[in-house]
Amino acid sequence: MKTASFHISSELVPQHLDASAGELESYIMTSCKTQLMRSLEDLGLEQYYRKKIQLRKILEIDEKTLIDEPGNQKSDLPWYFLRKLVMVNVTARNVTCTSVCNSCSDNTSGNAKLSFENLFNSTNTDDKVNPLDIITALFLCSDGFLQQEMTLKMSMCQFSVPLLLPNCDTNQCTLMLWAMRDIVKKYRPQSLSKSKGFIEDRIVLSELPMISFVRLGECSLSKSEILNKLLSNSQQYHDTFVHYNMECGDSPRRISNGLTEITWYLPGGKANIDIFSQPVAVANLRGDIASFQTQYSFLCQTSAAVFVFFDHLGSGSEFSLLTNQQHKAQIFLVGNNVSKHDSTDALKKLVLTLGLTKTNIIIKTKQRNDADFVKSLRETVRDVVKNSKMKMTIEKMAEIAHELGILVDEDSPECQTAKKNAEAITAEIQDIHRFKEDQLPRQGEIWKELTCLEREEFRLQHIGSENIEDYKSELQKRKKELRKKQNSYDMSTAMTWFISAISSPGTERFYFLKWMRMNLDNMSRIKLSELREKYKEKCKNSENKEEIKEIDRQISNSSLGTEHFFREMGQIYEASLSLPQTDPSRQQLQHLPKLCAELLLDGFPLELVDGDASNIPLRWVSDVLSQLSDLVSPNRKILVVTVLGVQSTGKSTLLNTMFGVQFAVSSGRCTRGAFMLLIKINEDMKKVLNCDFMLIIDTEGLKSPELAQLDNSFEHDNELATLVVGLSAVTIINIAMENSTEMKDILQIVVHAFLRMKEVGKKPKCVFVHQNVSDVSAHEKNSRDRKLLLEPLNEMTQAAAKMEKKEENKSFTDVMEYSPDTGNWYIPGLWNGNPPMAPVNVGYSEAVYKLKKNIIQLLGNCESSANDVLECKEWMTSLWTAVKYENFIFSFRNSLVADAYMRLCTEFNKWEWEFKKEMYTWVTNAETRTSNFGTIAAKSHFSDMREFLTCLKSEASTVLSTWETRVLENLTQYFKQTEGHVYLVVGYREELSNMAKTLRKEMERSVFNQLTAAAEIRQGMTEIDQIKEIHQKEIEKAVHVLIDKCKKKKIHIKDEELEKEFHKVWSETLKKLSFSEQKITNVFTSTFHCLRINLSHRGSHACELLSQKTLQDCGKEPFKYAPEGFYNRCKHKPKKWFIIHNHTMAVEKLAGSIIDACTQSVRERVKRKNNYSDTYIEEILHIIDEKLQNYKDVQTDTEFEVSLKQHICGFAAREFQKMHEDFIQENDPYRCLMKNKEKFRDDFIDVFHERDQCQKKAEEFTNKCLKPAVEDFISRFLGADITGEMLTCEQFSTRMSFQYSVLLDLLSKNDFENYLSYICSYEKYVKTWMLNKIVEHFSIVSVSEFEDRHLQSCIRSINDAINKAQRGKSDDLKTFVEDICKELCHKLVISQDALGAFMNILNNADKKQFADWLTVSVNEMEQDLRKEFKNVNIEMKLQHLHVQPQNELFNKLVGCGKQCPFCKAPCDAGGGAHTEHFASLHRPRGLRHFRWPNRQKLVTDICSSLVISDQRFHCSATNHEWLPYKRYKEIFPDWKISPDVSLEASDYWKYVMAKYNNNFAKEFNALPADILTPWKQITKQQAEKSLKEAFNIK
Repeated sequence: MKTASFHISSELVPQHLDASAGELESYIMTSCKTQLMRSLEDLGLEQYYRKKIQLRKILEIDEKTLIDEPGNQKSDLPWYFLRKLVMVNVTARNVTCTSVCNSCSDNTSGNAKLSFENLFNSTNTDDKVNPLDIITALFLCSDGFLQQEMTLKMSMCQFSVPLLLPNCDTNQCTLMLWAMRDIVKKYRPQSLSKSKGFIEDRIVLSELPMISFVRLGECSLSKSEILNKLLSNSQQYHDTFVHYNMECGDSPRRISNGLTEITWYLPGGKANIDIFSQPVAVANLRGDIASFQTQYSFLCQTSAAVFVFFDHLGSGSEFSLLTNQQHKAQIFLVGNNVSKHDSTDALKKLVLTLGLTKTNIIIKTKQRNDADFVKSLRETVRDVVKNSKMKMTIEKMAEIAHELGILVDEDSPECQTAKKNAEAITAEIQDIHRFKEDQLPRQGEIWKELTCLEREEFRLQHIGSENIEDYKSELQKRKKELRKKQNSYDMSTAMTWFISAISSPGTERFYFLKWMRMNLDNMSRIKLSELREKYKEKCKNSENKEEIKEIDRQISNSSLGTEHFFREMGQIYEASLSLPQTDPSRQQLQHLPKLCAELLLDGFPLELVDGDASNIPLRWVSDVLSQLSDLVSPNRKILVVTVLGVQSTGKSTLLNTMFGVQFAVSSGRCTRGAFMLLIKINEDMKKVLNCDFMLIIDTEGLKSPELAQLDNSFEHDNELATLVVGLSAVTIINIAMENSTEMKDILQIVVHAFLRMKEVGKKPKCVFVHQNVSDVSAHEKNSRDRKLLLEPLNEMTQAAAKMEKKEENKSFTDVMEYSPDTGNWYIPGLWNGNPPMAPVNVGYSEAVYKLKKNIIQLLGNCESSANDVLECKEWMTSLWTAVKYENFIFSFRNSLVADAYMRLCTEFNKWEWEFKKEMYTWVTNAETRTSNFGTIAAKSHFSDMREFLTCLKSEASTVLSTWETRVLENLTQYFKQTEGHVYLVVGYREELSNMAKTLRKEMERSVFNQLTAAAEIRQGMTEIDQIKEIHQKEIEKAVHVLIDKCKKKKIHIKDEELEKEFHKVWSETLKKLSFSEQKITNVFTSTFHCLRINLSHRGSHACELLSQKTLQDCGKEPFKYAPEGFYNRCKHKPKKWFIIHNHTMAVEKLAGSIIDACTQSVRERVKRKNNYSDTYIEEILHIIDEKLQNYKDVQTDTEFEVSLKQHICGFAAREFQKMHEDFIQENDPYRCLMKNKEKFRDDFIDVFHERDQCQKKAEEFTNKCLKPAVEDFISRFLGADITGEMLTCEQFSTRMSFQYSVLLDLLSKNDFENYLSYICSYEKYVKTWMLNKIVEHFSIVSVSEFEDRHLQSCIRSINDAINKAQRGKSDDLKTFVEDICKELCHKLVISQDALGAFMNILNNADKKQFADWLTVSVNEMEQDLRKEFKNVNIEMKLQHLHVQPQNELFNKLVGCGKQCPFCKAPCDAGGGAHTEHFASLHRPRGLRHFRWPNRQKLVTDICSSLVISDQRFHCSATNHEWLPYKRYKEIFPDWKISPDVSLEASDYWKYVMAKYNNNFAKEFNALPADILTPWKQITKQQAEKSLKEAFNIK
């Protein structure tokens, strides 16, 4: 019959002597039940009794992570214990509320009055909680996985762990078999000490003798403390079991009575240190066995010996308890001060009954001290362990537990189902290597071969003399064949079961994965332990390279973990993607990434880098991350923390301790790869860290340099380090040892990684962790070492920078944020003593905790914003793609960087346009003021034009400085923001800052030139205006005399007679006036003078060449270049004709481009019909010099420069001479006077008849003076408005958007002539394209909105001027009109001729009446202009604008105008002042006339493939010597030609060349190229897709 007894503390039972037995029993049961709930409520755990605490909740990072205080409430204690335990801190059980500590300290501090009574009172223990109660409560409230984690960490701390967990609510206990499953122990029994062998096993599967310790009745001896002494050697005492004399150990146990704990003593193979030579389990039952008979029965049937502690054996029940049990165990009685007569008699009786010998009884007398007593006890235990045949695994104990009605934690249905599923797979494994070949076939040699092909596709190391595109197509074909082979395998049984099991709901799949991991570890442990030891031994001598290689291969073959199953899943999925989308096999596997994403979200580690193949299954991992993005809310941010370090330096242990995560530590094998694990950030920490998750990446150990020579390890380590450093916000570099030697080894790898990151815009934070540094003064001691270390580190950085071809990085701190003093953390050794019995060093845990706090603070202070899941995916993809190339830096491409660059360019373009538009407005107003200088409209205080010009230039400088500062401030503010990944493009900050300064200089030069030209023109007009004014006054005077004369006749005179009189007076007056001929400037002479000054710096030879030909003879014929000097330099070179022909073509193309730009500038000037100014020629020469400077790569000489400038200046001078002569003729005083003759006549007749002129004059003033001025005003500003409107269109927002739009438009039109024009005449084509786009845009969107806005502005100003003039004191109409003109002088340029003619003969009309009519006329003018604007189409309007929008857009978006030195693709970098050129999309060289010299066939090679090959090129820049394309940077250092990220990257131009191959061949007079079959299969849609990818268009 089974009996269950429960111990109820006497304190908890009220002493109701008169209560009946039934009532008392009922009270006890109620009290017992409420006691558990009350304890849980006190600890704040009541809600978790039903809904258990999960492991992932504990791993969450919250604000308490940064607090190392236990809290001031009991409810804080369990969480404090868990936090400490997760970080394996051996002080975790020291849990006291701060309020209790404070109250204790209050009693002992100050001047408290001495009270002898208080001295003898015990302290109140009600406020304290016994650590065992906290542990029991937590185990009762935790799920199986947290229980397992707690048990594992407690075991590491050498704490006893629960074997039987009591529940006083249900009066049952549970065998914690599952909780202990994860504990693996490694030890060396004495028998293996000579061979240096060891045993490593899962503790629940180890067959060990168990020694149990129990208490019968009261016992004054602390059983647990004696046990601690028993298990601790003399050098180091450790509290394995909680006892009375520990902190809070004296607090009464409320819910932990009945708890049976277990620990293990494991020998280390050292006879002088080991207490027991064989391993032994030690169990300890809390409470009196009289109250916990079930637990006692269990121990009696599972133990080799049971030691019963007692003070006296008085009652019969105690006697019967010891004699009635089924004893498989030996019974040992341990008494303390047994002196009472009753106890002695009872002891004798018990000895006889149980048949005990003298050795079974140990009595501690008063004369015997603890040390002697423990020694005796130890000897007894030693004998039991040595002689006992009773050994049992904890797994076997479950059977006895079932017999006794004890629950087993593993009995849950989910756990059992998962166990069966896991065993169904693992039971089939006999030979691991064969199992992998049969059941996991896709990841072996096929996957490795695929990896090699992928790398070869990127590196082209074995191409030989083959055509690149042929070779790449062949590689692609082989990859397809391998994928086909992978698809030919049926889904193996093991994988079917595996996928089915991880698809199961709830916790079942977690149980399954845990069972799988444990089962697989158990299987491979024996073989791997042996191999790893061999590996370590062989590695000590680096000469054993072949043996080491063989052992490494065996380790790889003998390794089998869950990662291999997931790896197979990844390969199954990736292979299925090569099948058609409609294929059922492919559709059935689409759910696999989501399964993995769910596991990742639940805290399960996922393999990122497959170390065996040294590759990432990119599509698989990408799709898993995409699914993860779908599972979490949108835009959830992630920060990444990575640890890097040499093999076996405790990296995984460091991460496990710091974050509580479960990366594999020494079980299975150190996988050559990287695993990632997701940790959730609690709400209270999200604002601090600005992220929602932390991604922890644990990498394999980097190999030491000697071993790195064995295979491609060094390269692999570099790749891995680059990837994880690139992904990380903080990189922990783990160095186990105090010396610097190893540090240098690992940093050779790390420096490369950080150098690469700096180049791609990331500067991750770096923390060095020095492990196994025990000396408290290590930091100070190593200070000198750290400073000395910087010197070799700087040398290493320089060496790495040389390898990466980035030699501007001179010091270690150039590439990473590192301070020798603050960037180093010293962590003591993990174990406090000698393993396997050493607990974790408390110094280790504390140091790791401080490191954790520091890392969280570093993350909080990260300048770089956290990425969301999809951005992390993008980083991973682009980093790994770039890693596959030999030269990472020049191959890195990333859509996030491209996005950030695009956003930066878009913003900068807006600021740049605002600056330009503001300056255009300012200079237009300044030109207006200059044009009005010296006229009746002028308001200027200056009398001298030079003084006025100086003032304007000073104003201009102020405005320019203000706007330059504004742009630079905008740039500063832009880089301060945290969103938009601005940190990725911080490298462009200096470049853009320089662009802003360059823009200011350019604008200043342009503005000053415009002001000077306007001043010169106005100055030239002053004299003419004065002559005109004199003439008009003379005529006006003569007409007034005639009026007076006619009026005196006092007879009616007809109009015909008046006309005759007027003609007579007009002729007489003209005879009296002197009309001197206007002086005409010889523009050729002025131009020659400017040209001579411009060429003076080129020396006497240039002046000599200049004088050989007159400017008048230049520019009449098309420009021809005769390369005589170049011919002389090349005549001795082989293939001289080919060299000269290519050079001539390049120079003629450059000359054509410069001539086009200058011709356009000249025509724009001529169109304005202004007078000539020398600044016009200076501007032309500036354009030529700037273009020649930009195209330095085209070799030119002085002869070319002089002849080109003569040609252009000759043409320009001819055009400007005609413009000047036309201007002089237009402004000839005699001509102007004759033009106004009829107007003078009409005015004379009106004044004579005293007719009302108000209406007529108002209309005349409006139509002749105001209307042309308003039209001119609108024309001046409309060009800038149209430009601004076009810049708001996506296709004109940045250089790259524009380039993408042009290429997309070409594709949609599908016309060969357009492609030919684009390729051969890029500038001309894009200008025409821009003009067409403007016309197209404004045929939909009306330009009248801008015209209307400016028109209204003018009308408002005119009406305001009329109103203000009306308020003037003078009634004179002439003064009234002058006042109006003065008010409008800052806005409108009113023609002086028209105004003079209007003002000549005015009668004394009423000012108010004139003003009214003028207002009416102005309103009519407004309506007329609106109608006129509507009737003129956009093409006509564009022809008459001061600013040509297409030219402005071209100058803004054409960038620097540089072209790829190989394929001539235009540079896509924004602006013109960048230091590095790049093209997003390179094209086959055959599209630029290139052909095979011997066969005359067009070439299909693309430079983005050539730059990673060993093929060679030569050109004038290489002095026509052959050089490998790989070394193109030596010749073209300012070009970055990124290799294609995939075979499809150049599909756009492949499609074009395949489609128009024959057309291009005919046009270039060559034979058609040999087009590859894959090129012919590219569709228009694929071409468009590759275009989008190249320009990062979403």
